[in-house]
Amino acid sequence: MSRQSEQNPSGGLSGGCHCGAVQFTLQLPSKWCAHCHCSMCRHVHGAGYVTWAGFPTTQFKLTRGQDQLHWYASSAAARRGSCKLCGSNMLFESSRWPGETHVALACINEALDRSPEANVYFDQHVNWMATDDALPAVNP
Repeated sequence: MSRQSEQNPSGGLSGGCHCGAVQFTLQLPSKWCAHCHCSMCRHVHGAGYVTWAGFPTTQFKLTRGQDQLHWYASSAAARRGSCKLCGSNMLFESSRWPGETHVALACINEALDRSPEANVYFDQHVNWMATDDALPAVNP
């Protein structure tokens, strides 16, 4: 399968996993965008931090691959969505932020309507990864 996603006919954003088995659309506006430095995001994504965009869950629509989307309970209050085939980690939902779906920015095909606005869980950041020190550091 190719990475090419279905077009969002309403002019929003499209995205999905690396292999294209799981695809989604997003309606703008987004709620926020931030770099997360928490240890769980780092481990799950194998990266120094993960950039997330938050959307009301009502603005997220799975358009392909319901049977290929795997939800993993990463804690008692949160779950992470990935593709069963290629392993792309794309989604995050938590009872801490009810009614929101967080989407890994790298899994969105088009430009988001905002730039990253903060470094969250910055108290857990690693010293081997450069960060944008101009952004506020937030430790929720």
